[in-house]
Amino acid sequence: LDPMADPLNTGHQAVQSLVALGTGGWFGVGLGASRARWSFLPNAHTDFIFSIIGEETGLAGSMLVVVLFVMFAVVGTRIALQAPDKFGRLLATGIVAWLTFQALVNIGGVVGVLPITGVPLPFVSAGGNAMVVNLAAVGVLVNIARSSPGRAEATGADVRA
Repeated sequence: LDPMADPLNTGHQAVQSLVALGTGGWFGVGLGASRARWSFLPNAHTDFIFSIIGEETGLAGSMLVVVLFVMFAVVGTRIALQAPDKFGRLLATGIVAWLTFQALVNIGGVVGVLPITGVPLPFVSAGGNAMVVNLAAVGVLVNIARSSPGRAEATGADVRA
């Protein structure tokens, strides 16, 4: 929980993550101009990709990523509330909670608010298996949204088509 207690051993990754975030400033050092990625932040492409986003795009880019995850949670919750049956509501709620909580845990670990757990940032971290599963979950969420009864009234389209 306190990476500064042992910054050269167990807290090294968390401390270097904070250094990378701080280097970005308000608007970052520019896309592709990250020094942390190539020198002092090990495994930057996986669990600590948010640090690189913060360094390259600054606070503005980091906040954009957070806002996109908040928008995903809001839209997903709306889909869950409009699901046609209880199973769809529970499934949509589970998918939204899973991906939102995973993003919260990753970003919290990167900024030093939560302990580092090794959870990847959904849709952003490198790794094909996690991306495939995340996209499959979003596909299920889209299918739930397409089958909601309020969709026909909102768009004027025939749901059976």
